[in-house]
Amino acid sequence: MRSYEQYCSLAKALDVVGDRWTLLIVRELLSRGTCRYTDLQRGLPGIATNLLAERLRHLEEHGIVTKSKAPPPVATTVFRLTPRGEELQSVVFALGRWGLPLLPRQPSGEVFQSHWFALPLRRVLGERTIAGPPTTLEVRTGDEPITITSSASGVEVHVGEAHAPDAVLTGTPALVMELLLGVSTLDGVRAQGLVIEGSEDAIVGFLPTSDAASAAPRPLVATDPRR
Repeated sequence: MRSYEQYCSLAKALDVVGDRWTLLIVRELLSRGTCRYTDLQRGLPGIATNLLAERLRHLEEHGIVTKSKAPPPVATTVFRLTPRGEELQSVVFALGRWGLPLLPRQPSGEVFQSHWFALPLRRVLGERTIAGPPTTLEVRTGDEPITITSSASGVEVHVGEAHAPDAVLTGTPALVMELLLGVSTLDGVRAQGLVIEGSEDAIVGFLPTSDAASAAPRPLVATDPRR
């Protein structure tokens, strides 16, 4: 990896994580936790296997990623972020927020995997205090469902089915995020094709206040900046 050779903390950080695919590897490990090599390959469509191996070695050398042998029945090498690597979560969150206005409606041919949606949901909902009793929301968009739960200890987001959810949202990730950011109303996203099942009151509990909604980045309906 080439260095910028600058005595600047930003340049030093980019020496470590600025190469193509590197932060997306971090995204995978933040989203899924411990991953096998094949998990990383599946979550990074388009990466060459030798390049993935090279990037992992680089991250390991810099104390961002560690690998170990998983016990049976897995019995294979697994990768996870070190505490130093986990500090990149705030960087990934900030870049994801900055990139929201760059997202047009999902173009045909662009790949989407559900677990990529878990991180922005954690960021958006983790900033809120959800009032009321414990609530479970299931989001069905992409290849796997995502479960969102609120309780006295906060909001948790994980990939997988919910047990007896209070409400279910089914549709594109764009419509789900428009709703949860407060860019569109329940009626607005329903009119655009989002299917809403269960308690609307449960969904409303996850939505931002009017002040928070007005401060949110305006994503997902933006014109493609390449045009």
